[in-house]
Amino acid sequence: MFIKKLRDCAEITAGDQTRLRELLHPDHDPAKIRYSLAVAWLAAGARSRAHKLKTAEVYYLVRGAGVMHIGEGSAQITAGDAVYIPPASVQWLENTGKEEIEFLCIVDPAWRPEDEETL
Repeated sequence: MFIKKLRDCAEITAGDQTRLRELLHPDHDPAKIRYSLAVAWLAAGARSRAHKLKTAEVYYLVRGAGVMHIGEGSAQITAGDAVYIPPASVQWLENTGKEEIEFLCIVDPAWRPEDEETL
């Protein structure tokens, strides 16, 4: 059995300017998975930097509300929503709410620095 506590994960500022803690990654953890899993936060009134990944990504909003931008489209999202982001899509998140957004990021195959481009 492998259990990793969020509080034990180092917090970083990601390239898109969100706060992030990586929970699972097949290159760093004894888990036989293809994907990586992180928890991220975006302050009220803030927006992440536009970026794109070579791989597919899913955001799952745990708390908060905002506007998700993918390519030319945008949509309101709230806690409980899952958002699929196709590979190579320009994306960013706007926090339009009064509280911090907390969201899960699932990247498949697992996130690698060379697969992300910040615009």
